[in-house]
Amino acid sequence: MTAAFARRSPPAVVVALATVYVVWGSTYLAIRITDRTQPPLLMSSIRFLIAGSLLYAIAARGGPRPTWREWRAAAVVGAALLLVGNGGVAWAETRINSGLAALLVAMMPLWMALLDRVFRGRRLSALGALGLAIGFGGVFLLVRPGGGADAFAAGVLALTTLSWAAGSLYAREAPLPSRPLVSAAMQMLCASPLLAVAGLIGGEASHVHQNAFSAKPLLAFAYLVLVGSLIGFTAYAWLIRNVRTSVVSTYAYVNPVVAVTLGAVFLNEGIGATTLVAGAAIVLAVVLIVRGRSAPAPAPAAQIRAGAPGATLAA
Repeated sequence: MTAAFARRSPPAVVVALATVYVVWGSTYLAIRITDRTQPPLLMSSIRFLIAGSLLYAIAARGGPRPTWREWRAAAVVGAALLLVGNGGVAWAETRINSGLAALLVAMMPLWMALLDRVFRGRRLSALGALGLAIGFGGVFLLVRPGGGADAFAAGVLALTTLSWAAGSLYAREAPLPSRPLVSAAMQMLCASPLLAVAGLIGGEASHVHQNAFSAKPLLAFAYLVLVGSLIGFTAYAWLIRNVRTSVVSTYAYVNPVVAVTLGAVFLNEGIGATTLVAGAAIVLAVVLIVRGRSAPAPAPAAQIRAGAPGATLAA
């Protein structure tokens, strides 16, 4: 689809946005279900091997073969986003509930704003700075003693979101393939063996339960592969090429709301007053940061490169 068609077809934009909102928000629930019977890192490895193979077979047809330089860049981005980022989320959900994990992951735009400021000279407006303060205040409410979050799991999620933000910034200028779906498939294929090695080192091979092959976890796993990784990302890739980035980025503050709601409905995850207040603060912070970003300092034309945004496979 072209940008002109997207502008002529608001329903297409609405459907794609709704897909990203619901699908990526619901993957936290699916990960929580699989985590009960399947080792998180090995599960993620198999998930990305299947999804990456299917996506590569579909997206890479008829185009030039990726170069070694592109594979190397995809490996770096895949390690940052899918090994540390997604793998960390899967592991953390073995210790905290899905809604709480989604709220903590929502602080990723906070790291993005800070890294943009430090490494790219992108200054935040007063609105964005206020968002940073509110966001970290909300995170503090969750991780303080009695706040409801496992401190170590929260620390892991802080690392995963920082890694995701750094990987996303690198992906903007990395020598990735120009076709976003091919790039995403390569990142999944590169991350899969890294996740497998991490899982084996962590002793996960002995942690597979017999119940892992029952209907519910298998359906959740299939959902992650087919809906979360393929349908969700396809919708996102179309949006990022046809709709303003400020509109697409709204998924960052809708996904936690979807995840908390689904966790409460299907897994009976409690929603206390602290979680509600902290969650509202984090979502408000993301809104302020997304709306409060200002343009970066001018750069020489030779340094301006079109980075492929296809690396942002959130779930």
